[in-house]
Amino acid sequence: MSTMARKKPKFLSNKMTVIDYFILFVLSVMALLILIPFWNVIMISFATPKEYAENPLLMFPKEFTLDSYTALFSDGSILTGYWNTTKLLVIGLPLSLFLTTSMAYGLSRNKFPGKKLIFFLVLFTMIFNGGIVPLYLVMKSLHLTGTLMSVILAGSFSAFNMILMMNYFHSLPESLMESARLDGAGEWRILFSVVLPLAAPIIATITLFYGVAYWNSWYDAMIFLRRQDQLPLQNVLRAIIVESSTNASNASSVDAVGKNSFSTGMKMAAVFVTMVPIMCFFPLLQKHFAKGVLTGAIKT
Repeated sequence: MSTMARKKPKFLSNKMTVIDYFILFVLSVMALLILIPFWNVIMISFATPKEYAENPLLMFPKEFTLDSYTALFSDGSILTGYWNTTKLLVIGLPLSLFLTTSMAYGLSRNKFPGKKLIFFLVLFTMIFNGGIVPLYLVMKSLHLTGTLMSVILAGSFSAFNMILMMNYFHSLPESLMESARLDGAGEWRILFSVVLPLAAPIIATITLFYGVAYWNSWYDAMIFLRRQDQLPLQNVLRAIIVESSTNASNASSVDAVGKNSFSTGMKMAAVFVTMVPIMCFFPLLQKHFAKGVLTGAIKT
């Protein structure tokens, strides 16, 4: 074996180069740019109005207080918002996964009749949207306005998510489906017993996409819902922020605002309590996320 053949490739070397240190430095700075504002939000939510007025860029409050959280949870609206958003997730997430998975599987099969036309119609909706008025009229004709089902159905299907899943199903070997058909399995049996057990990455990815969408849903709720006890978390958060901002604008000074209506502190506390659940949800699916997105985004 020649010397060149025995030479270890440069990219396999464990030695850090100048470029590696530069990339590490840039990534560290970018990480700090992300983490510092997030940490500042948390610290402001635990600070007093006086301390925040003296130092808006607060890293560690000297006077630790829970007044902002006490004021935030005092009327129970946040808990009602949590409950309504939980209902959206419990009902809407399985429905969205079922609709997306079943349609993606059908369109991924080469022998599906009318496949190209149906796919074109689905793709058409990504470019041209009917608008909120036709959607509202449809929900009104179904007698769903004023109910959570209108919000669930309005966001129950995403053409983009369906295309990602369809491309992932395309990447699975056709021989697996043919073998199942020879054993007498129907299409539904093939989907649930053969395809879905092999599709954990894309299912985790689509679950994350729909879960975040339902968690952040506010526009459909603003259009279709009227009662305060039906509003999901994001709408409740918006109402609290608007109300606290109004109270702050009517006050002549920080001391006049009072500790129970600290506007900025309540905003930061509201942001924190609405971010924590979805942040805890993401690490559970993270290991499948990258693989699902890459495989689903590339047609093989």
